[in-house]
Amino acid sequence: MNLTKRRDSLKKVYAPVGMVLYRLHFPPNLVTLLSLLLGMASAYAFYHGKLLTGAGFLFLSGIFDLADGTVARLSDRTSKFGAVFDWVADKWVDGFVLGTVGYFYAGPFTAITAVTASMVHSFIKPVVYSEIGYEARIKGKIRDPLEGVGFFGRPETHITLIIFAVLERINAPVGLSAGIKIVALLSMLSLLVRILYLYKHFGRDYE
Repeated sequence: MNLTKRRDSLKKVYAPVGMVLYRLHFPPNLVTLLSLLLGMASAYAFYHGKLLTGAGFLFLSGIFDLADGTVARLSDRTSKFGAVFDWVADKWVDGFVLGTVGYFYAGPFTAITAVTASMVHSFIKPVVYSEIGYEARIKGKIRDPLEGVGFFGRPETHITLIIFAVLERINAPVGLSAGIKIVALLSMLSLLVRILYLYKHFGRDYE
């Protein structure tokens, strides 16, 4: 799947939001903060059983997360702090949303598995930057050895949760319990793909 690899084709969805926020003079770090707050609101809504509200907030959080980069580039306010803050906000939201949905809709073990798999799947990238390096850094966007490797990341996780939240709300045969289990399983498989790729290309690079 790998929607991250198709980020440019998704610009038609989030770029207009970024343009509006830019014209309203929103600082990019404030947009990132709003993404974090919307993610927290999503987790809170899921906790209280407000499934469509939780799904809606999660969607908006993802849009704002993508839009902050657009605002930063348009306003020429990209910064190293902003790049770090964006990572922290993303993982904070993912931890709370996956933890909440997993714990209350599928059980503690599934929640722990989903959160751990998701976090390691993302965390492996900065480890690669540090240990292996990266090809280029263009306006804050890093092109690294794992670019396009893996098939189930943050966008796919959010879309899966949104779809299964709607299914749960309409009393479909499958709901968030199945959704979070799918997230956990596919995140682990995608992580395995990344590890095998790194081993294949760098496993014999002895220092």
